[in-house]
Amino acid sequence: MYLNTHTYFSLRYGTMKPEELLAQAQQLGVESLALTDINNTSASLDFVRLAPQYNIKPVLGLDFRNGVDQCFVAIAWNNEGFQELNTYLSPLLHEKLPVPAQAPAFKHAYVVYPFEKAPKKLKKHEFVGIRMRDIHKLRLSPWQDRQDKLVIMQPATFRHKRDFNAHRLLRAIDNNTLLSKLPKSEEACEKDRIVPVADLLQAFETFPVIIQNTIRLLDNCSIEFEFGDQYPHKNQSTYTGSKEKDLKLIKKLCNDGLTYRYQRPNKKVHERISKELAIIKEKGFLSYFLINWDIVSYARARDFFYVGRGSGANSIVAYLLGITDVDPIDLDLYFERFINLYRKNPPDFDIDFSWKDRDEVTAYIFNRFKNVSLLATYSTFQYKAVIRELGKVFGLPAHEIDKLSVGRVAYEELDQLSKLIMQYGSWIKGFPSHLSVHAGGVLITEHSIHRFTATSLPPKGYPITHFDMVVAEDAGIYKFDILSQRGLSKIKEALTVIKKNRPSEPYIDIHDIDRCKNDEKVKSILRQGKAIGCFYVESPAMRMLLKKLEVDTYVGLVAASSIIRPGVAKSGMMREYIYRFRNPETVKERAYPVLLDIMPDTFGVMVYQEDVIKVAHYFAGLTLAEADYLRRGMSGKFRSRTEFHKTKDKFFSNCRAKGVP
Repeated sequence: MYLNTHTYFSLRYGTMKPEELLAQAQQLGVESLALTDINNTSASLDFVRLAPQYNIKPVLGLDFRNGVDQCFVAIAWNNEGFQELNTYLSPLLHEKLPVPAQAPAFKHAYVVYPFEKAPKKLKKHEFVGIRMRDIHKLRLSPWQDRQDKLVIMQPATFRHKRDFNAHRLLRAIDNNTLLSKLPKSEEACEKDRIVPVADLLQAFETFPVIIQNTIRLLDNCSIEFEFGDQYPHKNQSTYTGSKEKDLKLIKKLCNDGLTYRYQRPNKKVHERISKELAIIKEKGFLSYFLINWDIVSYARARDFFYVGRGSGANSIVAYLLGITDVDPIDLDLYFERFINLYRKNPPDFDIDFSWKDRDEVTAYIFNRFKNVSLLATYSTFQYKAVIRELGKVFGLPAHEIDKLSVGRVAYEELDQLSKLIMQYGSWIKGFPSHLSVHAGGVLITEHSIHRFTATSLPPKGYPITHFDMVVAEDAGIYKFDILSQRGLSKIKEALTVIKKNRPSEPYIDIHDIDRCKNDEKVKSILRQGKAIGCFYVESPAMRMLLKKLEVDTYVGLVAASSIIRPGVAKSGMMREYIYRFRNPETVKERAYPVLLDIMPDTFGVMVYQEDVIKVAHYFAGLTLAEADYLRRGMSGKFRSRTEFHKTKDKFFSNCRAKGVP
C-alpha cells in the first residue's frame, strides 16, 4: 500500500537502511512496497534482492524533486519502466537541470502527483496521491468527484520520533545552517511515517475506490533482476561480435604470446593453456580477457608502462596476452584461485598506469566501447566528522566541538546538548553522505547501464552508477580496475635517461622479467634491504624484512610483500614465517603436517589469498565455490553475508568431522 518510501539513500533526507525499511514494513503488515528514493537509485537493486526475505513484493520508482520540493513520483511497471525512469533522470543529474513540474509521457511507468500540485488534466497512467493528512482537504476538493484518478500516497520516511529528529539534523547539515534556523520548507512533515496497513485502510475506509486504485497500481507492477551464481554475467558478452570469433582471436593471441614468453614451451605450458581456455570459454569470460588485452595493447602502443595485478595474474592466458608479466608456471600459482567452474565472477585484473597516463586510458575506454560507466562508492558520515557537523548545527563554540570530536570528555559529565550530539552522532555515523567515484572501477556492460541504475556526472566528467562494487557484483556486473600509481612514471623517465646517456645500449624491454629476476646486482640490493625508491618494498619495515629474510629471489620478494600485510603480520603468521625460514630444521616439528603438504613453499603458513582456498578445499573439504566465499568474506562487506556465515560454519563442522583439533 505504500507508493512513496525513502531509505537513507535519499541523501541527507532519509534515515532508514533498505533492510530497516523492509523489516518495518513486514512488521506492519505490508505485502507490496514501492521504493522511491529522491533522485537516486542506490538502494534499488539491493531492495529487490532483499525484499523476498521479508515476504514483500518489491516495486521500484523514483521521487523526482528539486531539493526537497516534490514534483512527482514515478513508479515503474516493469524493468523497461525502470530503465525509462533512469534514462530520464540521468541527464537532469548530469546537467544539473531542474525537474520539470510535469512528467513526460512515460510508456512503462505510472506518475503520481502530490495533492497540492496535481495538474487539472491527467494522462491515462497519471494519478493524484492522497496522504493521510490530505483526507480532510479532499472532502472539499473537486478531486472528490474524480476518485478514479486518486491513489493513497502516504510517505514512508520515518519510523518514529528519533528518525524525524535525525532527518532534521541531516537537513540542517545539508543547508549548512543552525537547527533553530532550518526553514520548515526544508524538512519533511513529522507525519510522513510508515504506519500499520490496517491504520492506513481505516483512514481511507470512506474512499474504497482510492484503496482499490492503489492496490491495482501495485498489482500491475513487477520488477525482476537476476542475483546469484546460476545466472550469466551482464558484462559486454563478446569482443568481436561473436563468441566463435572471440575464441579464435584469443587462441591466436596465445600462440603469438608463446614465442615471446617461452623459448621452448613444454607440455605443462600447453596443458595449462588448453585447460584455462576451456574454462574461460565455458564461463563466458572470453570478452573479459579480450577487453583487458585491448586496453593494455593501447597502452603499449602509446608507450605507457603498466602493471597487471589481481587474481587474474594467476592465469597463463593473461601472461601470454600481455595483461600481466607474471608467469604462473614458473611461480606455480594456484589455478583455481584465478578461475574455476564453480566461481561466478571473472578473474580480477587490477591494471596500474602512471598517474600521467591513466586519464588518457580512461578516455580511450569510453571512446572504444559502447556502454561504459564508472563505478560509484559511498562517502559516509564518519563519527568524528558528524560530531563536528552536529556541533555546528547546535551552535556549539569551536573549542567545545573539538573536545567532543576527539572524545576527551566523559559522557556522564556532558550537558544535555552535548549528550544529544553524541547520541545522534552514533546514530547518523555510517549514513551515506554523497556519491563518490570508485578508485578505479569501470563497468562495460552488454546493454545500457540504465537498465540497472541512474547515473550522475562527477567533476571527472564520466557518468557514475548509483550503486557500489558489491551491489554490482550481486547483479552480475564485474568491474575493470584502471588504477593509478605514481612510481610507474619513473620507469619511463629512467629509460629516457638511459637512452640519452648510453645511446649505443640496446633497447631495454621492461617486460623481460627473467632478465630482472636473474640480475645479480638486483639480488644484492634486495638482500641488503636497499630498495629505496622502489614502490611497495621501500618502507623501513619492508626493507628490514628483506634483510631478515635475505631475499634475493622473485618468490621470496612476493612472499615478503605478502606477509607484511596487516592480516598476516598481526595474526603472528609473519613472525612464524620468519622463524621457520631462518630455522628450516624446525619446520616439520612446528608445522601442521597437512598444511605443510598444502603450502610447502611457505613452510605451512598461510601467506597468500589462494592459500585460504587451498586450506578450505583440501584441509576442510569445502567445494571450490565455498572456499572462494570464505576468501571473499575475509574482507569487506561480504563478511556480513549469509553465504559467508554458512561457509564458516561448514568449515568448522567439516574439521570436527575429520577429527581436526
